[in-house]
Amino acid sequence: MAANDRAAVPGKSGGSSTDALMRASLSAVAPGTALRDGLERVLRGNTGGLIVLGSDKNVEALCTGGFVLNVDFTATRLRELCKLDGGIVISSDLTKILRAGVQLVPDPTIPTEETGTRHRTADRVSKQVGFPVISVSQSMRLIALYVDGQRRVLEDSAAILSRANQALATLERYKLRLDEVAGTLSALEIEDLVTVRDVCSVAQRLEMVRRIATEISEYVVELGTDGRLLALQLDELIAGVEPERELVVRDYIPAPTAKRSRTVDEALAELDKLSHAELLELSTVARALGYTGSPESLDAAVSPRGFRLLAKVPRLPRAIIDRLVEHFGGLQKLLAASVDDLQMVDGVGEARARSVREGLSRLAESSILERYV
Repeated sequence: MAANDRAAVPGKSGGSSTDALMRASLSAVAPGTALRDGLERVLRGNTGGLIVLGSDKNVEALCTGGFVLNVDFTATRLRELCKLDGGIVISSDLTKILRAGVQLVPDPTIPTEETGTRHRTADRVSKQVGFPVISVSQSMRLIALYVDGQRRVLEDSAAILSRANQALATLERYKLRLDEVAGTLSALEIEDLVTVRDVCSVAQRLEMVRRIATEISEYVVELGTDGRLLALQLDELIAGVEPERELVVRDYIPAPTAKRSRTVDEALAELDKLSHAELLELSTVARALGYTGSPESLDAAVSPRGFRLLAKVPRLPRAIIDRLVEHFGGLQKLLAASVDDLQMVDGVGEARARSVREGLSRLAESSILERYV
């Protein structure tokens, strides 16, 4: 097996969340890996299988009978050992087949909704020991992955790719709309005509794009080597979306008051917690950002601090952006600042001051032209 086919699968004892463990497990069984090759050989051979991806003293305690092997993992060995009709234990780094032909005896009181003997055992073992467990069904001809109470059926690449391409087409449409509302926001910022509604529209679209991208990234993991082109398209489409999301929040999060105070991280977390239905309501998005969310507040005027436009100036470090915003307090004062004014900020010399001045001027001009021409 080639080195790039290896994939360590963390156990629960390592502190990984269930979602992280599921992603690592899906990556380990993705098309193109030796483990997936072995599983498909088992499926084609009509022999079924029960495979634990990891071993520790808890796993050893569940094993009775069988053989202690500790041999290098290969797809053909997995296929042949599954003929023994017992469980197989593989090391966490997927390099060794440790045991074969074992009977796994998990705690029967662990609840499970599975019906078949092999699937019930896989579910219970996964919940009890914290390692992923794979069940290959001979009768149903499917491969199921169990991770800490979650069950994922491994599908054919063609089916996953079809759904992924549909999601990618949706992402392209959403990204186009995001670019439109973000461009409008930039023009409104230059003219100092931004309302809470405008900000929420951009935040809403950024969150929608991010969520679709997250869904597609799951497909990329499941597709393994078959998802390389999809990954390249995804990276190109979402480049800059995550930083833009943070910059919008930093620009417009309400200043803390005695009654209400919300940090940037808290606002981003609130946006992340919104359901899909809630995300469609601008008033709910406004509340997540720290505004009241009333119809009147959506039309209230707000002014950006300047983080977002300054981030578009080439080769301007974040530390300098923070100092500029802290010194001037808002975008309009930054736009009105001369080169001499900019040089008063610590770390801004004459060359950098001219770069900032010219950069903001170009951004202002292009934003206005895009909106009115």
